[in-house]
Amino acid sequence: QVELVDSGGGLVQPGGSLRLACATSGFTVDDYAIGWFRQAPGKEREAVSCIGAGDGDTYYADSVKDRSTISRDIGKSKVDLQLNNLTPEDPAFYYCAAARGGTKWSVLYYSAMDYWGKGTLVTVSS
Repeated sequence: QVELVDSGGGLVQPGGSLRLACATSGFTVDDYAIGWFRQAPGKEREAVSCIGAGDGDTYYADSVKDRSTISRDIGKSKVDLQLNNLTPEDPAFYYCAAARGGTKWSVLYYSAMDYWGKGTLVTVSS
């Protein structure tokens, strides 16, 4: 049974950091592109980052580029997203999702994702 469990969200002060984790089961993690999305209340879902199947090529949205890192641990079947220098623009539910055989660009197409986590909430406040 395929499952994605996203975790690591919480309350952080502006300028702080969080490390989000996507724990996967039921499939081989590097056979899938794993992407991170976020959705704030009243806003559309936004692609944040993605690591492609196989070669592990990565994508970052302009909104998080240069202050985030996505990484994959094949042995632990998980993908982490490190977010640094958090701003008031970052609060949202963050979701991980998986696309079989996908590339780093799969995150730009919601319909490309085969499986989704339930989300983890990130709040930024002083």
